[in-house]
Amino acid sequence: MLQAPRGRAGAALWRRAVAVRTMAGAPTVSLPELRSLLASGRARLFDVRSREEAAAGTIPGALNIPVSELESALQMEPAAFQALYSAEKPKLEDEHLIFFCQMGKRGLQAMQLARSLGYTGYGEGSQLRWGL
Repeated sequence: MLQAPRGRAGAALWRRAVAVRTMAGAPTVSLPELRSLLASGRARLFDVRSREEAAAGTIPGALNIPVSELESALQMEPAAFQALYSAEKPKLEDEHLIFFCQMGKRGLQAMQLARSLGYTGYGEGSQLRWGL
């Protein structure tokens, strides 16, 4: 069950998930799809905004890794990632990695960076996504 977002910024982010947009041909995720993916445990959310922005409110369950740190984070050994972020490092084959920010630019940048590092997802319909 999804919890209500924390703070005003979190509520604003949550509402933005409803809008399905495409920036530079990148896939997005709608709020109903996001809820379904999260409820089934098939998605991982990455808030790529700054720590200060995320502290003001984010989507519950999202892991905050500022886009400026993402490349080094995704290249870490799994144990180092776990120690730094208190979460399991995503695997190259993980499906439904969702990167989000305030307006979409950093989310798109994060998705492109992850793709360049080999995070492409496998299986029918799997892809890296950004939205919100």
